[in-house]
Amino acid sequence: MLPEKELKIYRKRLIPAECILLKDDVIVKQTDDMIITTWKTLNPKTTFDHGCSCYFLKEGYKLSKFYRSDNSLLYWYCDIVDYSYDETQNALTTTDLLADVILYPDGHFKVVDLDELADALDKGLISQEQLIRSLRQLHAFLTRIYRDKFDQLQAQLNSLGL
Repeated sequence: MLPEKELKIYRKRLIPAECILLKDDVIVKQTDDMIITTWKTLNPKTTFDHGCSCYFLKEGYKLSKFYRSDNSLLYWYCDIVDYSYDETQNALTTTDLLADVILYPDGHFKVVDLDELADALDKGLISQEQLIRSLRQLHAFLTRIYRDKFDQLQAQLNSLGL
């Protein structure tokens, strides 16, 4: 289990290359299987203002709710990710594996950034193993949607009133 005390969470992106400490994110709940946070946007946006995220540590994805400034739901956003934990720093790094799914309140969804996934492999930014893991985790997430089980993932955030 990840220690709760002063856990640092980093977001690592491959395109563009960056690794950012999410110093203002607030950990709301933490278990062996997940971490739930609330956050404000890092850079001001016109379409969304704040949100919450559930890091599914064993499944390899991070599910977020993006809210407009008036607190209305813009969409759910699933990042396919890798997690690595540094015990000496008590730090969790979430590496974005580029494949994403956006789910809208009306029920439709789209898969995005698969071109970036291919570009990352072409440029040597990810390994073949990471590509395979990304596609398998994307498949598992989409299978939940196709089987009408997305509500089980939503429940983690909804049960906390987020």
